[in-house]
Parts: sequence; C-alpha cells; structure tokens
Amino acid sequence: MVGDGAIRRGADGGGTTPLRVDAQRNLEHVLRAAREVFGELGYGAPMEDVARRARVGVGTVYRRFPSKDVLVRRIAEEETARLTDQARTALGQEDEPWSALSRFLRTSVASGAGRLLPPQVLRVGVADEGDESAADEFADARVPQQRQSAAGPDLRLVEQRGTSADEVDDSGAAALLEVVGRLVERARAAGELRGDVTVSDVLLVIATAAPSLPDAAQQAAASARLLDILLEGLRSRPGR
Repeated sequence: MVGDGAIRRGADGGGTTPLRVDAQRNLEHVLRAAREVFGELGYGAPMEDVARRARVGVGTVYRRFPSKDVLVRRIAEEETARLTDQARTALGQEDEPWSALSRFLRTSVASGAGRLLPPQVLRVGVADEGDESAADEFADARVPQQRQSAAGPDLRLVEQRGTSADEVDDSGAAALLEVVGRLVERARAAGELRGDVTVSDVLLVIATAAPSLPDAAQQAAASARLLDILLEGLRSRPGR
C-alpha cells in the first residue's frame, strides 16, 4: 500500500512513481548519508561508506541508485540547485550589491554546499586556452582541498568531462553561473568588488571556506573566520 503520497524519483531524474513509506524513509537516509560522506571524503568515496552511514545494506542503496554515478549526479545537481536558489534569494532581497554578494557567500558557506559542487563549476584554468592540464589537476580532488596553480588572478572556468560529478545537467550549472555572475557584476559596477574578481573566484571561496571538521561548533567557527578573511580580500579598496 502506498503511504501518504510518498513519491519515488526515477534513477535518471525523470518521472515519478509511488513509493512505500519505509522505502521513502530509506531513500531519505541514503541521500542524507551521501551528502555527509561525499562532503567529508569527496565524490570518490565508495557506496559502502554511504550505506554504512545510512545504516542500510549496500543492496538497498543500489536498488535506488543502480550505479554510483547516478547517486553522485543526484547529489551534485541538488547542491547546484540549492546554491542557485540562495543566489537568487540574495539578489531579490538585498538592495545593496555588496550586501547581496556577501549574504550569498555566508548562506552558501553555512549550508556546506561548497563541498558538494561538481568539478565542472569548480575547476579553473590558468594557462592557455588549449592547455587542459590545469583543469585535469582538479579531476579527482576533494572540494575542501582544491589544488590550485600559483598563477595570477586571471582565473576562468573550464568545463571538462570525465568524472560522474561532471555530468551534472548543463542547464543547472549554467543557471548557477548566470545568477552568480549577476551578483558579481552588480558588486563590481558599484565599485565594491575588486575588478579582477571573477565568478570562478566566488565559487572557489564557497568551496574553500567550508572545511569539513569533526566538531560542528569548531567547523562553524572556522568557516565564519575564514569567510571573513576571504570577503576582505574580495572587497575593492582605494588605489587597488
């Protein structure tokens, strides 16, 4: 018997079919566990770790998500959509450009979404247009430990396929980049944001300012402190 209108989403993100209450509960546990595990260990973490955190058998995870790629895409798409919503809220509710940008950054860092963004929006390129080595360097990195080149400030996003998290719906990634771009342009036009700051810089701030620490209070304090420092680095200063 179907309970309380519970719904099951297709593994490919398509249509929906009814889902029993106990199965819906298991799905919620798996998704919550996946967010925690991937946030702590990166998208390379095995499905067994997700199952263990969800306190279900690994077979239960695979019944809902026939491959790890499907689960990774689900989590990455949900976190990308969450960040997009947070950016739109900041745009709609804050009149001051700097307040809108800083609100978006604080909300996003506090939610921990930066640890789960797909590499396609986190990779940056610092070399020539045809040089893919810099982008490849990020392919298997954990978000909190993104490796960066020591090159200058001319950072540009590079979309490169190859990992399951990269296969997030392009429209979702494009929507995120578009709305964050509006936040950046408004703050730059108001003279409150450094002229060399890009959308990729803002997304990297979200990623690096959300460390994964074992103690929740310590993690919140560290994130807030690090974000304060990074925000100061983003602000325009006379003569800069």
